[in-house]
Amino acid sequence: MKRAGRPLRAARFDRDLANRIEVMALNAIISLCEAIAGTIRMYVDTSCSDTSGRLQRAEGRARITFGTRDGACRLHTLFQEGCAKIRLPTPLPGQCPEAIVINTAGGLTGGDRFRVEAELGVHTTAVLTTQACERIYRSIGNDAVVENNLHVAPGARLAWLPQESILFDGGRLARRLNVNLEGDAEFVAVEAVLLGRTAMGERVRTGSLRDRWRVRRDSKLIFADDLRLNGNIAEITASAATLGGRSAFATVFYAGNEFERLLAPVRDALGEDGGASAWNGKLVVRLTAISGLLLRRRLEPILTLLLGGQPLPKAWQL
Repeated sequence: MKRAGRPLRAARFDRDLANRIEVMALNAIISLCEAIAGTIRMYVDTSCSDTSGRLQRAEGRARITFGTRDGACRLHTLFQEGCAKIRLPTPLPGQCPEAIVINTAGGLTGGDRFRVEAELGVHTTAVLTTQACERIYRSIGNDAVVENNLHVAPGARLAWLPQESILFDGGRLARRLNVNLEGDAEFVAVEAVLLGRTAMGERVRTGSLRDRWRVRRDSKLIFADDLRLNGNIAEITASAATLGGRSAFATVFYAGNEFERLLAPVRDALGEDGGASAWNGKLVVRLTAISGLLLRRRLEPILTLLLGGQPLPKAWQL
């Protein structure tokens, strides 16, 4: 009987130990949940006395400047705040610096604010792009505000090449692009918009899009452009005078001495999907497509021409 009792006592001990471990684990999980809840409460906006439960909003601001050092274009200053981040991959030999703007919030919705400032010094060259397409999600009222301020010194060349912005049904976006060029500075830019993802069967019925461009050279306005889609976007874009039912569109802009020479090859690359005009030191391209993929396929050769044959950023490669 004594020999039989040992296994019984061992089994009883193991069972009691397992129960105690289970209780300790449950207590640890409860403590962790309480700690997380407390941390969340710490980050709730308590700066105002209003306790009506305002939704938290994403805010990001980034500033980057380039200058010349040791005969090459180098990073001069970099500032990042909130959900705005900038990464600088090592350029390949013979290529200019490339800055990749990242929104760590994963997208924008009503009330979010995102701002980028960039400045190029004399005789510098750089490319600014984004990590991925920016997603504009459904808003319960306010606009998501995006503001980009760019300054290009004499002899410098800046390529502003963000990837497409995807406006989802009910999304609201107010975007502003302000550019100041000095002397003979050269500038290439694109802003593209997708109304939903056609491959996913998405369709944008309502929402708001306001896109404002202001480009100045030596403080003189040389290009002003405003786009506004508000309310029943599906009905507005169905008209032949707007998009003719297409869901992807883009504006490409070039300011530099080669504007007349580039017009003919840009029109050849564009085909029948849009139009291009050149006057007073600038070239403007408008194009539409039935999907984001087809729009990208049209944009790539046009941008390569405007970049003087330089390859597009790695982030653009599908």
